[in-house]
Amino acid sequence: MKYHENILVALALGGLLTVSATAQNKGQAVAGSADIQTGAVAATLDPAYVIGPQDNLSINVWKEPEVSGQVQVRLDGKISLPLLNDIEAAGNTPMQLAGIITKDLRQYLTDPRVTVTVTAINSKRVYLMGEVGHIGPVNMLPNMTVLQALSSAGGFSRFANLKKIYILRNNSGKQVKIPFNYKAVISGNAPDQNILLEPGDTIVVP
Repeated sequence: MKYHENILVALALGGLLTVSATAQNKGQAVAGSADIQTGAVAATLDPAYVIGPQDNLSINVWKEPEVSGQVQVRLDGKISLPLLNDIEAAGNTPMQLAGIITKDLRQYLTDPRVTVTVTAINSKRVYLMGEVGHIGPVNMLPNMTVLQALSSAGGFSRFANLKKIYILRNNSGKQVKIPFNYKAVISGNAPDQNILLEPGDTIVVP
């Protein structure tokens, strides 16, 4: 592969890059085996997942370790990569971001193959309040339910009213209260209450 004369300097000063979507020289998907080189563990395999601020990414350029590595999406939604200026990561899927990076790297590399893996989802959070061991934000997993979020609450206090738990959700600017009876859910009597959470939901355990 040929590099421009200034690339070695850029690499020396540059940072690192990484997702589980890969783009080839034609912008199409290719095998994601390159992730093995960096040991990236995907936090989501959902191809439709949209990257957000503070998400951790693993960016791997095949056979180019100097421009591969880990990076966190900044609050402005961008990432910085060796050889390239700031790139808008937020709002793109891993595959879309891999395609953008591939296109930009073509001015420096011949046939770059880029893999992007979301290794930590930090942009989408729910919150726990009340009689639980852990109060505060919880990073969302894909298709996270109320029961799954409560499993990371560090247990309930002895004063917790498990039949009166509720979820506060912002719905078109209006706050709605969604009931959740923990005992009924775990006994199988109210499976419909174990809803999928949305970013920003607050689970209150009175």
